[in-house]
Amino acid sequence: MTKTFGALYLASLLMQLGSTLLMTYLALRLNAMGSSETAGGALMAANALGMVLGGWVGRSLIAQVGHIRTYAACAGLIAAAVLAHEFSTSLPFWLVLRGLVGLAMMCQLMVLESWLNDQARTEQRGSVLALYMVASYVGMMLGQLALSLDEGLGIRALLGVAMVFALCSVPVALTRSAHPTAVPAASIDLRLFLRRIPQSLVTILVSGMINGSFYGLAAIYASKQGLETAQVGQFMALTIGAGLLAQLPLGWLSDRLPRASLIRAVAVLLVLISLPLAFNQTPAFVTLLWFGSAIGFLQFCLYPLGVALANDNMEPHLRVSLSGMLLITFGVGACIGPLIAGVLMEFFGTSSFYFFYAGSAALLALCVGQAKVTGKHLQKDAPLHHPVTPNGIASSNLVSVGDPVGECIDRR
Repeated sequence: MTKTFGALYLASLLMQLGSTLLMTYLALRLNAMGSSETAGGALMAANALGMVLGGWVGRSLIAQVGHIRTYAACAGLIAAAVLAHEFSTSLPFWLVLRGLVGLAMMCQLMVLESWLNDQARTEQRGSVLALYMVASYVGMMLGQLALSLDEGLGIRALLGVAMVFALCSVPVALTRSAHPTAVPAASIDLRLFLRRIPQSLVTILVSGMINGSFYGLAAIYASKQGLETAQVGQFMALTIGAGLLAQLPLGWLSDRLPRASLIRAVAVLLVLISLPLAFNQTPAFVTLLWFGSAIGFLQFCLYPLGVALANDNMEPHLRVSLSGMLLITFGVGACIGPLIAGVLMEFFGTSSFYFFYAGSAALLALCVGQAKVTGKHLQKDAPLHHPVTPNGIASSNLVSVGDPVGECIDRR
């Protein structure tokens, strides 16, 4: 199995390495240039919006030129857009570039994940996606640690990101694995999902808000606490690593406890652990690492729990369109979350970043609870999905969106 999908795992690892390195690097560059926190949030929002739009573009590209050509073309576009950041530091210009990178990366993820889902046999699909999740998380952690290679925030980091995206096309181009087959489209009934799974949608929305803010603004928060570039990378990497470690106990608990109750418990704990950093204006580096890892452990649990709760209450023939609806919802959260958090940080201080965390989690705790689950549509054959929490919008459980109220492609 590893031999069959090794090329795709390697490509995913390199992509996530480059993507997270670029996100954090640009956030720190903005901070060093004296830009506002709102600008950092806007960059993340542009990336998230680009990835949502990439669902339309990717579907068309794959249909017209195939998987490998789509992947290679997008790798070239990303490499060029990354290097273009050195031509100007204009925020509107960077917003366009971030949108392009997000769009192209979504196309690449569509290629990889449809490939994995298509080629994996039913009995091995869980293991295939688990290894994909590990490769994604390892890539994200390595991307943060790579910040230490360019303490001065010069061009070397951008060169590294461009090189990584150029290299990620090599294993895909040379793989001997068969190409995935075409998958039929399915419609999305917005009113059905709002009526059937409102708690799941709120969970996914809040998860998008929190995680979008993390990738867009956590590095700025850490930098304003006086951390050096390498320390910022360590803080980010440890938070992401804690999210990976959380997936094992999460899967065990999710099989044994009511999911809505588990979501509320995670949200309450997230409030309690976020508040100390919100009230502490100048936490020590060790304090940041401990609390950051604890927060990461919890925040990366929300998305998979929301997905699992949604699948519990959706018939099998509706799960294709359900995945598209979850993508849209997470994308909306990842767009608005960084903007709100950035404004709060700019006007009320850096520690407002974790007040935003606490407020978002408190809202989730109020909206979700087992008492609100009727069980009317509970499915006994619901799959136990525990996907990697999206990086911006990227996950082994997400699908590409063709039309927000029309059609989408299942990548599972």
